This record gives sequence, structure tokens and C-alpha cells, in this order.
Amino acid sequence: MKYLSFVTPLALFGLFAFPTVAQKPRRMPAPPKVVSTTNLPSDSELRAGVENVGIQIKNVTKFIFILGGVASGIESIDKDPKANKASLEANAANKQAVMQAIRNLRAGLATLEVDFRVKPSLKKYLPQIQGITELAAQSEDLAAASRFSDSGKPLLLIVEKLADTLVAIH
Repeated sequence: MKYLSFVTPLALFGLFAFPTVAQKPRRMPAPPKVVSTTNLPSDSELRAGVENVGIQIKNVTKFIFILGGVASGIESIDKDPKANKASLEANAANKQAVMQAIRNLRAGLATLEVDFRVKPSLKKYLPQIQGITELAAQSEDLAAASRFSDSGKPLLLIVEKLADTLVAIH
């Protein structure tokens, strides 16, 4: 009996869940809407450019987030006169890892900037993105000078330029 009391409402609900033809008024199809495509990236090259800009924004912002903690750790060990040999060696390895990560970011940004220089559909957005490779080089130079906290500042400018590029495209 309990089973029947559960199934009956469920079955009734199932009957009312399906639309019936008699209940729906017939509607005339609406005329197709005309959408302006002047703002939308329709070119596959342009869409790929937008996608690559988004990827680089993600890469740089993730790196900046991680750099904050790593930079403070590196700089505190550098300032500690009582640091032992093992922590100094680990610190040197961390410095090299940060430098390599900045080089990798720079390579990706350079590729993106070259794409905007050479691809016809992206050329008109070059002024917004131009200079990101030089900013990455500044970040690398600051890190090479053991100014790891300061090396994040040019990276923030890169994120701004990349965001400005996305705004200009859309």
C-alpha cells in the first residue's frame, strides 16, 4: 500500500509533465533577428588570437599569484645571515626555477605578439598588445638582479595590456 501511495502521485505528475497539442496555441514563427557581426570575431584567426590572449592572461596571473609567496621566501633567505648551506642551495634552485618560469612566460608572450604583428586579422589590435615582450624582459632582468618582488610589477602591466586587447577586439 505504501508503494502505491508513492507511485500514484508520481504517475499523475508524469502525465502532466508532458505537453499536449491541444493545450498549446499555435504561434507564427518569429522573423529571424538580424545580428550585427561587426563586433563579433568571425574569423577563425581572430578567434584563435582571442583564445591565445585569454590563455596568456591566465598564465601570467597564475604566475603572479605564485610569485608573491615565492619571492618573499627567496628574499627572506637571502637576507638571513644565519641561513645554512642547505637552505641557500634550495634558495638558489628556487631562483633558477623562477627565472625559467619567467623565460617560459616571455616565450609565450613573444609568440603571441608576433602573431599580432603578422596575421592580417590581428594587426589592427597590435597597438594594444605591443610591448608585452619587453615588459617580460624587464621582469626577467629584475629577477636576475634578485629583485623578485619587483619582477611582478611588469607582469601586472602585461595583464593590463592583454585585457585591453580583449576589450578592443570585442
